[in-house]
Amino acid sequence: MTTESSSVIKPGSRFVVTGAAGFIASHLIDQLLRAGVEVVGFDDLSSGREENVAELLEQPGFELHIADVSDGISVSGQVDAVLHLASPASPVDYLAHPIETMRVGSEGTRWALDLALERSARFFLSSTSEVYGDPLVHPQPETYWGNVNPIGVRSVYDEAKRFAEALTFAYERAHGLDVRVARIFNTYGPRMRPNDGRVVSNFIIQALRGDDITVYGDGTQTRSFCFVEDEVRGLLALLDSDLRGPVNIGNDNEIDMLTLASQVIELTGSRSTIVYADLPKDDPKQRRPDLTRARTELDWSPQISLRDGLQPTIAHFAAIDPS
Repeated sequence: MTTESSSVIKPGSRFVVTGAAGFIASHLIDQLLRAGVEVVGFDDLSSGREENVAELLEQPGFELHIADVSDGISVSGQVDAVLHLASPASPVDYLAHPIETMRVGSEGTRWALDLALERSARFFLSSTSEVYGDPLVHPQPETYWGNVNPIGVRSVYDEAKRFAEALTFAYERAHGLDVRVARIFNTYGPRMRPNDGRVVSNFIIQALRGDDITVYGDGTQTRSFCFVEDEVRGLLALLDSDLRGPVNIGNDNEIDMLTLASQVIELTGSRSTIVYADLPKDDPKQRRPDLTRARTELDWSPQISLRDGLQPTIAHFAAIDPS
């Protein structure tokens, strides 16, 4: 549904991307540079990694500023779009840095919105399926308001993203800002950190080391995993469309944790066994996106199966010596 007036992904465009050295953002920047877009990236490297963008730094169309966007964003020259992806995204990170997580969701979002407003640029917010909390509606459509514990241990991330969405649409209503909001579901693939605490990386690292694979709860809780290549394709489709959102971008193939652990053991050829631990507080019991809006209005859907996506992800972790 892209029109000539709405399209911003084209040669000569110049984007600002926050959280640029992060897992998803670095893959997104790959595709933007291939499309001829110049990118000015910001990252404080608290959870992002400079090696994610090391090869991109050799290209003339990309520059990286090591800075905390919660303190402000200073960019000179043309800006056609501001993509706000900065935030700790894994429980390990946001539980260790709760105040910083809420700051980047509030103050960081405000700075990014102000930059977009000042330059008459399109604003893109990377939100999350965590806004649905532990959902009572399944699968989750964008119209669902969620079931979130507003003061629980996970709330620093959930509520930061919910506030960021509210602030984004406030800017749209008050200032007429051109906005896009994506709700990202569980994403995996190369460039994930081995110690980021996410279930896919946890299982793979444990399997490669031959350690016991830790399943929390009874293993019947479910997630829906989207390979990063599919995820980025969906995010860019939304960015370059007339659809403001919010829009769920993820994979709707639901899998329980025991099945995921078994697949990882099989694909790694590991002798690991499965052990059980207590389920973390407020951990969602199920999570699957309703992709009706993305399929019908963006003509996008995930194409890569979990098995096909796990193989390059396992190769990524094997190459960085999980021992």
